[in-house]
Amino acid sequence: MENPVIILGAQAVGTAALDAFLSNDLVVYCLLDDDPKLQKSELLEVPVMGATDDAELLKLLGKKCEVFVATDDAASRRSLTQMLRQEYEAVPVNAIHQRASVSAHATLGHGNYVGPNAVVAALATLGNGCLINGNAVVEARATVGDYAQLGSGALIGAGVTVGELAFVGAGAVVVAGVTIGEKARIGAGSVVVANVPKGQTVFGNPAVKV
Repeated sequence: MENPVIILGAQAVGTAALDAFLSNDLVVYCLLDDDPKLQKSELLEVPVMGATDDAELLKLLGKKCEVFVATDDAASRRSLTQMLRQEYEAVPVNAIHQRASVSAHATLGHGNYVGPNAVVAALATLGNGCLINGNAVVEARATVGDYAQLGSGALIGAGVTVGELAFVGAGAVVVAGVTIGEKARIGAGSVVVANVPKGQTVFGNPAVKV
């Protein structure tokens, strides 16, 4: 990546993404955040320069700067990504930590975060805007849908399908072949041994509806 990066979001996900870019010796031009308390401050010595809709800075996208969307809320991440595509013809880049292991035979969309010590195995697929936190594992032939989030240490077994906007909590295990529906939520530490319907929240070992 030749151009510096502008990160939209300067809170938890923004900090993680910034660390990922810096781990690869990539230049981050600035961060943008809608919280006025964060603006005109610094994060890891990189300035937080304005709000996420700052037109003067966003016009740098494309020719001079790349962009990464780093908001924790999946719906916000999706809407910001759509705005960037429509108004600036900008497609978010991936933020892959230097200590992550992503197979050359995996398939990744755009705007994904893959944290330190996370693993994305051969023939696994990540959509767009996914958050794969540190130490999470996506095993072979598993699919993680657009804007889904995997907590730290989550294990997605071989052949699992995680639907769009789904959330898998820290340390959860989804056994091979299971399907997690769109917008479903898996509690931290759960062990999922059966399919989870769209929009359902499950918790426990074995995970049950809550």
